[in-house]
Amino acid sequence: MMLEVDGLTKYFDTPSGRVHSVDGVSFTLEKGETLGLVGESGCGKSTTARTVIRLYEPDDGRIIFGGHDITHITQREMLPFRRRMQMIFQDPYASLNPRMTAGEIIREPMTIHNIPKDEHSDRVHNLLHLVGLNSEQAGRYPHEFSGGQRQRIGIARALAAEPEMIICDEPISALDVSIQAQIVNMLEDLQKSLGLTYLFIAHDLSMVRHISTRVAVMYLGSIVETAPSDELYTRPLHPYTVSLLSSVPIPDPSAKRNIIPLKGEIPSAINPPAGCKFHTRCPVAKPECSRLSPKLEDKGSGHFCACPFV
Repeated sequence: MMLEVDGLTKYFDTPSGRVHSVDGVSFTLEKGETLGLVGESGCGKSTTARTVIRLYEPDDGRIIFGGHDITHITQREMLPFRRRMQMIFQDPYASLNPRMTAGEIIREPMTIHNIPKDEHSDRVHNLLHLVGLNSEQAGRYPHEFSGGQRQRIGIARALAAEPEMIICDEPISALDVSIQAQIVNMLEDLQKSLGLTYLFIAHDLSMVRHISTRVAVMYLGSIVETAPSDELYTRPLHPYTVSLLSSVPIPDPSAKRNIIPLKGEIPSAINPPAGCKFHTRCPVAKPECSRLSPKLEDKGSGHFCACPFV
């Protein structure tokens, strides 16, 4: 097992109240697979990712990485694990230091993790080629690259420490559609050649299906359904998943679609609904849903769903 997250909780205190960003999230990630994490904006996907990698301190739960409990270890103790688990960020410009060249950006993790300096130059050039750039571009600054090229630099930086797992936090959402497929295909090629494990966060459900081995669906800080990718897309169970998938665009304009709209707005994470958090928007909600707090249940074929009525 590469990663096991059990009951992960992260709250933020604000003047308006306590924000329940991540509320008891549990999932596993096997070595070499890709787990897609999907859900509406504000549901806690990115906070989950940042808490798993310990950029945020968890309030409760456990994070087991490679058999080691890293939930509450110190930042100094976390350093060797940081080399093994890296992150690709959403904004390929804001995540790069504008005062550093591409080569310096890629070299920085090598310095932090004490990789011998005489190896740095060759590694930088090899990584640039690996992500589809060339050695001559090592001396350029981020503003001299396109958005897709900047994201390639971010990917090269994540690979610089030779990690086992990479958290991809919406790595294509800021890119043109024509570039998104290129980046996803490159990530797949890198996974095969380097044996990487991915936690892939995205809004684009069709792209998540393309790259993911399994998919976890998140709503208001909790995971409501998880299943192998093909199983989830062909047999969604949770009403929230069904609604999300019904809105995915279909390439065939003549195909009939049965879009299932969700009523109302996403409830506040400061004051989430009692019982099932989704019941205020659920098209098939029952009176008892306001009292029940459903947990993920095994529905067979590795398919787990937090709804007792499916």
